[in-house]
Amino acid sequence: MRKKPNFGENASKGIQNKFNGILPEKYHEIVTAAIKNMTKAVLFGSKYITKSPYKYKTLQEREELVAQKTKRYKTTAMIEGAGTGAGGILLGLTDIPLLMSIKIKFLYDIAAIYGFDVNDYKERIYILNIFQLAFSSKRNVNKVFEKMENWEEFFKTLPDDINSFDWRSFQLEYRDYIDLAKLLQMLPGIGALVGAYVNSKFIEKLSETAMGAYRMRLLELEKSS
Repeated sequence: MRKKPNFGENASKGIQNKFNGILPEKYHEIVTAAIKNMTKAVLFGSKYITKSPYKYKTLQEREELVAQKTKRYKTTAMIEGAGTGAGGILLGLTDIPLLMSIKIKFLYDIAAIYGFDVNDYKERIYILNIFQLAFSSKRNVNKVFEKMENWEEFFKTLPDDINSFDWRSFQLEYRDYIDLAKLLQMLPGIGALVGAYVNSKFIEKLSETAMGAYRMRLLELEKSS
């Protein structure tokens, strides 16, 4: 996570930034608002509220539960990706909000397994930071990880309003990360296969990233207690 971006990563990000710079500002405003509202709906929607935090479990027991959840969510994401990928461009456009919904609910469940209460808005900000660690450029990963390494201190500086979150940066990093895969998913003939494969890999990466993030969090709490 601390490793700096290499030449290839910098070049790729530079090309993507130039492409984003060509797009009209109104486009960015619309997409930012759409992802912001979609993410807020997922974060605050009552149907996404997960179980109460798991108490009195060892780390091994918690991670066995995470492994079980990962298999279940991979299957769900693969079915969703194959279905939207087989439907061409119009149906393929619905994949981004559907997949984001699956990913956020997955992170809700992982947070509860590790004993954290996602009814607290600041825990949901932690979830959004995990999301950025998994689906961002290396440069942004460096910045996000620096905050998360000292989360309890950073936690105290967080405002009480989620609207202060940097939504534009969030949506740009996420879009840049998934754009190519999602464009391929819309191609006739291979869309279903691409959708199933890519979504499976996204869930695997999210699971691995979340496990590392919560291990780090538990270690930090243990040191401070």
